[in-house]
Amino acid sequence: MGEGSAINGGIGAAAAVRAGVLARLRAIGGVNGVWEGAGVSAAVPFVLLGDVVASDWSTKDAMGRELRIAVTVRDRGDSPARAGVLATAVEAAVAGLPRELDGWRVASVVLLRSSVVASGKGQWAAMVDHRVRVLAG
Repeated sequence: MGEGSAINGGIGAAAAVRAGVLARLRAIGGVNGVWEGAGVSAAVPFVLLGDVVASDWSTKDAMGRELRIAVTVRDRGDSPARAGVLATAVEAAVAGLPRELDGWRVASVVLLRSSVVASGKGQWAAMVDHRVRVLAG
């Protein structure tokens, strides 16, 4: 791993994992797009990839990062059923992250939280959070 990669370790890991997660999310069927950030006014259902927060997870001999990934599915309808199905698809997409991501090896992917909540009359938000641990290499 080069010096530039070491300097940008957390940023590089976050960028690599974000790109990998985006690719996996964009393969989910039945949504009207996958967006980054918030404030999107797209036709429902759609998926938002929120912040990817990195912290140190290094070992004696390898740089490592622990990343927290927040994904939200937005939907409308009489029930949360479709949002729940899409949340399950998001879980599977992130769990299927490739084990090699642009100079980082994925050590583990763990589901931290998955819930569907009402976000207004007939509006649903499914929130799916994961922890991804990576090692440089």
